[in-house]
Amino acid sequence: MTSTLPDRLTGSRQARSSEVRRCAEPGGLLWDSVGLVTFSLTSGSAFLLQTMEPSIAAVVDKHSTFRADPIGRGLRSLASVMMWVYADEESLAEVERLREMHSTLDAVDENGVRHTALSSGPWAWVLLTGVHAYTEGSKYFGNTGLETDAMYEEMKQLMRGFKVAEKEIPATYAEFVPFFEAKIVEQLGNTVVAQDFLVGVRHPGPPLGTPRLLKPVWRALTNPLGYVQYLATIGTVPAGARAKLGVSWTRSQELQLRVFGKVVSWIVPLLPERLRYFPIAYEARRLERDRQRLRRVIDLRPV
Repeated sequence: MTSTLPDRLTGSRQARSSEVRRCAEPGGLLWDSVGLVTFSLTSGSAFLLQTMEPSIAAVVDKHSTFRADPIGRGLRSLASVMMWVYADEESLAEVERLREMHSTLDAVDENGVRHTALSSGPWAWVLLTGVHAYTEGSKYFGNTGLETDAMYEEMKQLMRGFKVAEKEIPATYAEFVPFFEAKIVEQLGNTVVAQDFLVGVRHPGPPLGTPRLLKPVWRALTNPLGYVQYLATIGTVPAGARAKLGVSWTRSQELQLRVFGKVVSWIVPLLPERLRYFPIAYEARRLERDRQRLRRVIDLRPV
């Protein structure tokens, strides 16, 4: 049901996998970028590509609250991602929470095929789409000099923290690219969940409990934001995925996204760190600096 690379396990890779103590390291590329307030702009393509995967789409269609409670679902997803990168050893506890939550989730599609949330390929695809979103987002929103090989090594640590099967992890970024492209051609589809996700991106639903009289106000306020998010999402998925979804992408839209990306990449670095990062990321970064200062003082103590 899902494509995999040949098993390339070696003793050294097995050892590295067993030694993972956290999903991400302080000071790395993920540490510096995932927690930025631009996260939704640079990650939308990952979520869209996930909903095009048949197993993920089937399970999400049956169990997710993204239609009824889009804001709540989005905030919970955001908080979880921040935990992966910034919660140190608690990141692994977050992974276990997610694995436990997904362990009983399954669905049967219209063809009678049963899908499970923790199937090897789909579980890996959730993280692999993040590699694509990270590289594509960096082209539009600032980090044009991204070190893709270094980024991919950090993503492999994240995948191992998630207990992704080694056979599902391409060894290098160079191997990831054709693997990813083949996945889009051979396995992704135009699912109902993907189409509903796009509608939700373009026209975000109001939070649960919003009074009926305020819903027009919500629509008016979020319409411009929805358009920008839609541009960032559609503009950073591969052309092959857009074709499967039946979504067009014009030169005008490309220009709009590039101009918007330039503005964002100029403004965000000027913001104070407290405003530049989401709360979990900001506090983790501040705490890490305090730890480093303490370490320097300890190292200088008289003995």
